[in-house]
Amino acid sequence: MSTNTVVIYGVVQPDGSPQLEGKVPMPAGKVQVTVQAVPEPPEGDQFFDMLKGIWAARAEAGLIPRSVEEVEAQRRQLRDETDQEIMEAGRLQEECRQLREEAESSAGGRE
Repeated sequence: MSTNTVVIYGVVQPDGSPQLEGKVPMPAGKVQVTVQAVPEPPEGDQFFDMLKGIWAARAEAGLIPRSVEEVEAQRRQLRDETDQEIMEAGRLQEECRQLREEAESSAGGRE
């Protein structure tokens, strides 16, 4: 039996129902859920106050974090583009090798 564990955050609504921050990255099927309170950062903590300011400014500017799907799609696109660039570099390297060999063989035949 596989023991995949995923930690996903959420909020318990006033009626007691949970609201998760995103989709659960697991296949459909039965799961066991354990709910644990997440401690709030201490008030007046400079680091967390700075983060709260950043989050508020991003929200006010309408900046929404990319979803897991968006990040994965961009990662795949970047990987595909990189693979194409590597193949093109290999093709150019092979073409240069062939041209160098042709030049060496034609120069050797003139002597």
